[in-house]
Amino acid sequence: MARRKASKPSTTADRVKSAREAAGLSTAQVARRLGVTTRTLASWENGRSAPRANRLFMLAGVLDVTPTWLIGGEGTVPPGGRHEIALLKGELKRLRSHHDEMGRLIERIEFSLDMLAQKTEQDS
Repeated sequence: MARRKASKPSTTADRVKSAREAAGLSTAQVARRLGVTTRTLASWENGRSAPRANRLFMLAGVLDVTPTWLIGGEGTVPPGGRHEIALLKGELKRLRSHHDEMGRLIERIEFSLDMLAQKTEQDS
């Protein structure tokens, strides 16, 4: 999995939020996986409090980053991962739908052209 070099969010709170968003997870999903309340996670993300060491290590695992990156921004930033995959899958689904619609439109036009050609031949 390729990762980009760190562009350092300035605080641990910023990095927690950035990593959660990059993972495509809601605060409720992360809180549930860690066994904390969404209020606790929100306070970590806005800098009102910080996770204890054990929760920080669990948080790093859930968010697919290193504890070192969460604490000090050293290392690599989290991959776009699940969120980017979901966006691309949505785009692909829309593109396939448009493709199918274009196919139906082409068939209707071809049919209309054939009908017009036959009528023109009969009239001649």
